[in-house]
Amino acid sequence: MKLLDVQNLRTTFHIEAGQVQAVRGISFHVNKGESIGIVGESGSGKSVSMLSLLKLLPSNAKLEADSVLFDGIELVKTDQKAMRKMLGNDIGMIFQDPMTSLNPLFTIGEQIMEPLRIHQKLSKEEARKKAIEILRTVEIPSPESRLKQYPHEFSGGMRQRVMIAIALSCSPKLLIADEPTTALDVTIQAQILDLMRDLRNKMDVSIVMITHDLGVIANMCNRIVVMYGGTIVEQGTTREIFYEPKHPYTWGLLRSIPQFSEGEKKKLISIPGSPPDLLRPPQGCAFTARCPHAMKICEKLPPQQISLSDTHQAACWLMHPKAAPHAKEVIS
Repeated sequence: MKLLDVQNLRTTFHIEAGQVQAVRGISFHVNKGESIGIVGESGSGKSVSMLSLLKLLPSNAKLEADSVLFDGIELVKTDQKAMRKMLGNDIGMIFQDPMTSLNPLFTIGEQIMEPLRIHQKLSKEEARKKAIEILRTVEIPSPESRLKQYPHEFSGGMRQRVMIAIALSCSPKLLIADEPTTALDVTIQAQILDLMRDLRNKMDVSIVMITHDLGVIANMCNRIVVMYGGTIVEQGTTREIFYEPKHPYTWGLLRSIPQFSEGEKKKLISIPGSPPDLLRPPQGCAFTARCPHAMKICEKLPPQQISLSDTHQAACWLMHPKAAPHAKEVIS
């Protein structure tokens, strides 16, 4: 059953130089109890698309969509007051940098207790007990004493655990995690991912994980959405994206993951060129200028999503029956 269903989402930022088309008509869904990963380079529209759903955009942004349904509620028509009630209560968000997201002037306890008192109308003592319980759930030792400490007294991994605690404090139905492991070393990254996986199973919460690293979500997500140039270029189950990728951009992302094979050395292959200028987006496929398999039609017309299975879609002209056979190679 679908918890979140997004149809043709578009987000534009109005600046002096013109209109930046940050998100250009994306459609995807999240089922109840499911984890999906949204991957792509910086500037591909991952974070903006999620902030658009929550209406956490600056005043120069314009949001349009055919439909954004969350648990049966149409978010496009929801006003800011109703959205504020929903955020933190039904939808939790882990922002990208915990050091700048946490308020340095308030204790950790105050910041966890605030949404509990606002959304669940708990008393101060009830909220304190719940905050201790949540810190214990995210495996922070000595939670009673930690409540009185400030963000600067925590390590990077501990601050990330606090962000998870705040996001999960009201037991939301959907958790959005924006690059939750970017600033952490690999050991702490693994711990945070294990924690989120355990919490998903215990709390039956749906998760949308935003990242630029396919390797991070390999064992975390059921499905993967690949974004480039403000559009979705491919989406499918984790197995389909890793073992049967069809879009050249997905091939490039997979080739950039370090692979360790016994007795064999593999060189990382970078994707040449730069992402498109979304102030003046390409007329055709956004990946044309960087694609080694680009054809003339790629420059002129944007490709449509082609269904490869019930769960797998790709937007690429290489999938067209008349495309050259040698252009349909898949990553090995």
